[in-house]
Amino acid sequence: MITKLDTAAEDFAERFLALLSATSEPDADLINTVQDIIQDVRNRGDEALLEYTNRFDRRQASLTDLEIAAETLNQAVAEIPQATRQALESAVKRIQNYHDRQKQESWEYQDAEGTVLGQQITALDRVGVYVPGGKAAYPSSVLMNIIPAQVAGVGEIVMVVPCPDDEMNPVVLAAASIAGVDRVFSVGGAQAVAALAYGTQSVPKVDKIVGPGNRYVAVAKRMVFGVAGIDMIAGPSEILIISDGSGDPDWTAMDMFSQAEHDEDARAILLCPDSGYLEQVETSIKQLLPTMERAEIIEASLRNHGALIRTRDLDEAISLANRIAPEHLELALTEPDDWVRKIRHAGAIFMGHFTAEVLGDYCAGPNHVLPTSGTARFSSPLGVYDFQKRSSIIKCSDSSVAPLAATASVLARAEGLTAHARSAEYRLKKN
Repeated sequence: MITKLDTAAEDFAERFLALLSATSEPDADLINTVQDIIQDVRNRGDEALLEYTNRFDRRQASLTDLEIAAETLNQAVAEIPQATRQALESAVKRIQNYHDRQKQESWEYQDAEGTVLGQQITALDRVGVYVPGGKAAYPSSVLMNIIPAQVAGVGEIVMVVPCPDDEMNPVVLAAASIAGVDRVFSVGGAQAVAALAYGTQSVPKVDKIVGPGNRYVAVAKRMVFGVAGIDMIAGPSEILIISDGSGDPDWTAMDMFSQAEHDEDARAILLCPDSGYLEQVETSIKQLLPTMERAEIIEASLRNHGALIRTRDLDEAISLANRIAPEHLELALTEPDDWVRKIRHAGAIFMGHFTAEVLGDYCAGPNHVLPTSGTARFSSPLGVYDFQKRSSIIKCSDSSVAPLAATASVLARAEGLTAHARSAEYRLKKN
């Protein structure tokens, strides 16, 4: 059911590399299909967007059906169960409180010569938020993408969400209303990404597109990058657990399930130096799996991408974790504080036995849009900073320009750029 590895085995390096390499890269047919959809939406706008929406989502919508009215969003808030509404409102407060601390402010200083230097922080004018709507509905993604944009001060937030068979998930719509989105369109897939990137008669062009989606969405985001900004190319969800053998094996098994149930390509790995504990977790997996509603998906995920790995010690487990650079990392340790500073690469770190990864998915506060597929080596979680831009500020006076102009002149002539040099020298002649 799940791969078992031992770092002391002679073939470990080869099998470990194969485990990490087992990713689903887009094939040529997928790339060509997405490229055709993007070009068609770019050329024909709403007409193409509507055709693809009706074809792929099995709908019979008209153009007027694509935008979801504010009244519909507000009605969803009133109709969902009170406990669900309260949970959404509680999550909003926690997520907003966390992201408020990320907001950057403009700054400047004056150097010794009197030149003023600084950085001006401004928010993006308009962003597009993609919310998945295929195998499962994700109101949590609504909150995690919209709230940091709002904290940043984005002028307009446009959300797109597919509604297969004309089914609109009321909790997703309620989350959009509670989070304060400006406009919502019931479109998805590569066609929605194209509409956001290039604009149509109905869907406004945005400056940046954020949010996870299926492989069509991921490829489309990659293709429109440059026309619009994107947050990241999201791969399958993943969890890595480092255990010292002190936790409840049922807890560990269920934490692995929590990511494996997303889809068959999700990855769940456990690192532990205690072989006895690894056996206990394997037993828990076998006992608990039949009780899961998404057992088939979990089983396929664990079979194809999961692993139980015995390490020599916790130091080796930490070293492997930094090689994997996981999206979610649980330090299921008695003393996680002793080890967390050794982690260099992870999207989010969950410390101790009580900090289940699922808490971060919904309501702890930090963002759940995280780098996947090892990109945590150079990427960060989605945050307020993704919705802000930085402009450099330089202000010279007639007295402070001389040293800068002299230096610029020398360097410009060294590069053979005479106009650059003379532009600087003109300022010297006035002093």
